[in-house]
Amino acid sequence: MRTKLLAAGGALILSLGALLSPAAAHHSFSAEFDGSKPARLIGRITKVEWTNPHSYFYVDVKNSRGEIVNWACEGGGPGALSRRGWKKGDVKIGDQLVVDGYLAKDGSHTIDARRVTLPDGRSIYGGTPGDGGPGDGDVKNK
Repeated sequence: MRTKLLAAGGALILSLGALLSPAAAHHSFSAEFDGSKPARLIGRITKVEWTNPHSYFYVDVKNSRGEIVNWACEGGGPGALSRRGWKKGDVKIGDQLVVDGYLAKDGSHTIDARRVTLPDGRSIYGGTPGDGGPGDGDVKNK
């Protein structure tokens, strides 16, 4: 009996830990990004992280001084992006993307990737619906 109780308690603790871990990593748009600072990046993909609760891809962008700066572009999770028509295999390292979004409040080279134009010309809404960011209903797939 005691062994079963300990096993059930252990399973409960593991389950709670699994549920709480992703929640700790999730954040709202307004906590990280500035809706009054829209930006457009054009760059080549250097890395893709197809993860939950937010996916990230990284692009090398040439700044006004001609220097290459690596930007982190945050999007919705893989399931949300797939439902919008973006599949993991649609992009590969070296592909050029156009990213329209909003800059991070902390001044880092991070952008909320609201609309991403893929190499084949399709535009995909990359943000997380309902996260409070500007244009949740305005950005449409082409």
